[in-house]
Amino acid sequence: MKITKFEDLEIWTLSLKVTKLIYDFTSMEKFRKDFSLRDQVRRSVISISANIVEGFEKNNNNELIRYLKISKGSVGETRNHLYIALAVGYLSQEEFTEANELLLTLANQVGKFISYLKSKKKRGEFSKTR
Repeated sequence: MKITKFEDLEIWTLSLKVTKLIYDFTSMEKFRKDFSLRDQVRRSVISISANIVEGFEKNNNNELIRYLKISKGSVGETRNHLYIALAVGYLSQEEFTEANELLLTLANQVGKFISYLKSKKKRGEFSKTR
């Protein structure tokens, strides 16, 4: 499949699914009252998809790789915030596990995409993703 727009990226689609789940969790009564943690986890999860898109729209593999690394970092940040939410009782173990598994899958997929882009760059085969 040829990727012509960021909406074609599976990692972007998965990042939106994770964002929706986080927004659902942070809208629950206990969580929504903790403005600091609620806003921080929302910012970090939004950063995941935003950096995928920003890197893609640069039309440059070096920039795309750089922004994908930032996005992957935001996945880790979001996971950390969810551990805190679990520890303070804002999420059940089941809710935490659901979100954490999606985030781990996303981190893995972003990492594989970074490796793919780097391998193409080293062989001089790939200068653009579109």
